[in-house]
Amino acid sequence: MVYNFESGRPVTVENAQSFTTLHPRCGTSFLLVVMLISMATYMIVDPLLGLNTVPAKIASRVVLIPVIAGLSYELIRFAARRRGSLLAAMTVPGLWLQKITTQPPSDDQTAIAIHALEGAMELEKKQGGQLVIA
Repeated sequence: MVYNFESGRPVTVENAQSFTTLHPRCGTSFLLVVMLISMATYMIVDPLLGLNTVPAKIASRVVLIPVIAGLSYELIRFAARRRGSLLAAMTVPGLWLQKITTQPPSDDQTAIAIHALEGAMELEKKQGGQLVIA
């Protein structure tokens, strides 16, 4: 349904069902990117700061969660804007994972998702905000 909304076509069950469920900014892709960036970050940070005790490692993980999540989010947004880039290639494993974890929704599920989107858009309009699409 996200692709349907981003396409500018009317968001209907029929239109939404014509698009793939695989999306580079899906939560599944985000979690995979978070995991990969976390591993790389802690491989560098732990030895660099000499974190050898369990409490120190736990503290570093808690402190760096917002940084890693923010970096992951921005990486996925950047990759979505530049589909042919090297960073976009990093999101491909997330798409592969979605093939395992995501099934096409039924028409009823799509209708509910459209209703939720319309509610979110109405709330956004009331609050004077503008929906930002990567």
